[in-house]
Amino acid sequence: MELDEEIQKSRNNETEKIPHFKQKFTILQTIGLLVITLLLSTGGGIALGNAYFWNSGDMKRINEQLEFYQEKVSQDPNNLEDRIVLGYTYYLKGDNKNAINQFKTVVDKDENYFDAYYNLGLVYLEEDRHYDALSMFNKTVQLAPRDFKGHAQMGITYRHLKMYNEAIEALSEANNLAPANADIIYQIGLVAEEVGEYEAAVEIYKDVLNYDPLFQPALEALERAQNVVKEVGDNS
Repeated sequence: MELDEEIQKSRNNETEKIPHFKQKFTILQTIGLLVITLLLSTGGGIALGNAYFWNSGDMKRINEQLEFYQEKVSQDPNNLEDRIVLGYTYYLKGDNKNAINQFKTVVDKDENYFDAYYNLGLVYLEEDRHYDALSMFNKTVQLAPRDFKGHAQMGITYRHLKMYNEAIEALSEANNLAPANADIIYQIGLVAEEVGEYEAAVEIYKDVLNYDPLFQPALEALERAQNVVKEVGDNS
């Protein structure tokens, strides 16, 4: 079954749930295997996101970049790479409408342009349009199945939809393609935490920090999960 059909089925049948015990058992088995795999993984991490862009809070620089690429696209409307950068700059400014318009224009000109779908997915994910984001990231996986970013973002989107088995499957594939990527391992930890496996989450967050000791979200998540484990122990 195609993903778009699965998404529609999920929308139409949200009341049909996997039995809780069966769902949790499957997730816990997978998380247990992943903890072992991640502890044995080696390699360097690459931050999630499009490699073209920085994530600066310097609004002056963003505005300068916006003006620059508006002019470039005006002079050469068929330069799709410049149009992608323009769209992402709108996204950095919080102008999602114009960002979406630029990315969709790229898709109209080249229906196989990976970055257009990927960045559309990022915008939809930020807007909590999770099913739309899932469709975009699925397209990136179809176009570039060996690129870990599409799989990772699908995993993140599935987690937001509380589709934890699917999230683990997508994140596992991302980890296979980019071993020891701290961002991917962190996302797996979030899944473990959300299904109530706090001890597993602690180990996963520790593993993240082995690769990147300054990964602030993982530092905060580790403290959060450790506090829950301690509280459960104190009350038992």
